[in-house]
Amino acid sequence: MYVKKEGFYVQGHFPGQPVMPGVLIVEAFGQAAAALTAAGIDKKEYDNKLVFLMSVEKAKFRNPVIPDCKLELKIEAIRSHGRVWKYKGEAFVEGKKMADAQWSATIVDRK
Repeated sequence: MYVKKEGFYVQGHFPGQPVMPGVLIVEAFGQAAAALTAAGIDKKEYDNKLVFLMSVEKAKFRNPVIPDCKLELKIEAIRSHGRVWKYKGEAFVEGKKMADAQWSATIVDRK
């Protein structure tokens, strides 16, 4: 994903020295994990479903993500039990680790 200076999420975070908020890096992990999971299961399993984040563990922000860069995510599904999945991921800019975390998510019916 490309992180741009014009992105609404860096305006004011921080004025004069924009940084991608850590919470958005965690959100990017979650979105990528949901896509990874959907690609690996039967469409009937995720059709008309939502993925909810359940927990975030061991999140570490090692270096600030400065806009106008390409943020690369490496995501791995560690395990699944029913509709609960556990993942780990790392975020890189030009090969340098910027953040890593483990998290859990669940697939629920859309109401």
